[in-house]
Amino acid sequence: MSDRTAGMTVPAARTRERTLSVTTLAAEFHAPSLTDFFPPAVLFEGTPFELDRLMLIRILMTAVLSVVMVLAFRSPRIVPRGLQNVAEIGLVFVKEQICDEVLGKETGRKFFPLIATIFFTVLFLNFSGVVPGLNISSNARIGMPLVLAVIAYLAFNYVGIRKYGFFNYMRSSIVVPNVPPALHVLLIPIEFVSTFILRPFTLTVRLMANMLAGHIMLVLFFSATWFFLFDATSWMKVFSPFSLVAGLGFTLFELLVIFLQAYVFALLTAVYIGLAQHAADH
Repeated sequence: MSDRTAGMTVPAARTRERTLSVTTLAAEFHAPSLTDFFPPAVLFEGTPFELDRLMLIRILMTAVLSVVMVLAFRSPRIVPRGLQNVAEIGLVFVKEQICDEVLGKETGRKFFPLIATIFFTVLFLNFSGVVPGLNISSNARIGMPLVLAVIAYLAFNYVGIRKYGFFNYMRSSIVVPNVPPALHVLLIPIEFVSTFILRPFTLTVRLMANMLAGHIMLVLFFSATWFFLFDATSWMKVFSPFSLVAGLGFTLFELLVIFLQAYVFALLTAVYIGLAQHAADH
């Protein structure tokens, strides 16, 4: 904020004001902002390979996922235990509750690697949002959700085109049978937008928005705790336990959201593949 407005000197105290009224009591408090999601470059600045903090977290969590899976199955046992047991529980969940349930056993087996990869990628990238020191999910920025949505989009369209051919698949996907011909003028654009535009869009935005909102809420709760405990006047310190408990409670809720977003993304990918596979039964 400039110290001069319309030729008049603004009092120095005014320069400490913040645009969010809830933060005006704390000159040092900084509310969550876009800089959390677009931090400055850490490596290779100004090159096509530029890496910022979120990209490094994304790489780290991908490496963690890879290491976990390698360690879990490097010496598989008939009766699993330890890390292998945990990994198998996750894989069995994806296979039975998503692939087999939505696509059937035969088709589910074929697409299990893709859907399991999507599920565990979303799960691990989301999990960094509650890891101390990381404190943010790289899925809170649109890049990775968009990549995963594009993969799902290519997968279900590939299934439909391979089975029916391009033109038959398009016709089956957007033409609603057994309706008066005049209604096709209205229904065909709606079905096209719904199938080929809204599906990847909603996959992307749902994941990004949930993780973005979760990060902001956690930052607000724990920043409020810090403010009440260290920066606020003495009588306001009594509020610090309440904001801390609220932050811890929301962390538990965020753990549920982390799992649900991975489940929903993988489930909808399977649903869209199933719909493409049976497009003629529209």
